[in-house]
Amino acid sequence: MFKHTLTVCVGNICRSPTAEILLRETLTGPGYLVSSAGIGALVGKPVEATAANVLRAHGHVVHEHQARQLNRAMLHEADLVLAMERPHLEHMLQIAPEARGKIFLLGKWQADRAVPDPYRQDEAAFEAAYQMIAEGVAAWASRIHR
Repeated sequence: MFKHTLTVCVGNICRSPTAEILLRETLTGPGYLVSSAGIGALVGKPVEATAANVLRAHGHVVHEHQARQLNRAMLHEADLVLAMERPHLEHMLQIAPEARGKIFLLGKWQADRAVPDPYRQDEAAFEAAYQMIAEGVAAWASRIHR
């Protein structure tokens, strides 16, 4: 059973907090914990402004967020780890190779699709990333809730 899901990107200010918010809103049953981290986190920073605006435009509440650096303990504590791109998977497997069986791409059910980083791009890039994240979250949530 997947009770603790961790989402991972690079800076932990755009994609992984977006996935965290969407998963948290979707996995509403008792005992679900969703968190996020970055492999090169901008530690302490909030959700990037454009990412927050896109989330709000889609009706989501953006709670206070502080980016945090991924570490081995986080990988051990999570039951499921969802990354945005293949290099993130490789980085995590270097940190904790024993976690291999619980680390996947968020886009696994969309033919292992990566979610490109919208950081420092226009709103259209953030919107495209949001749509890919929303699809990935929906696919995982349908499997987690079984």
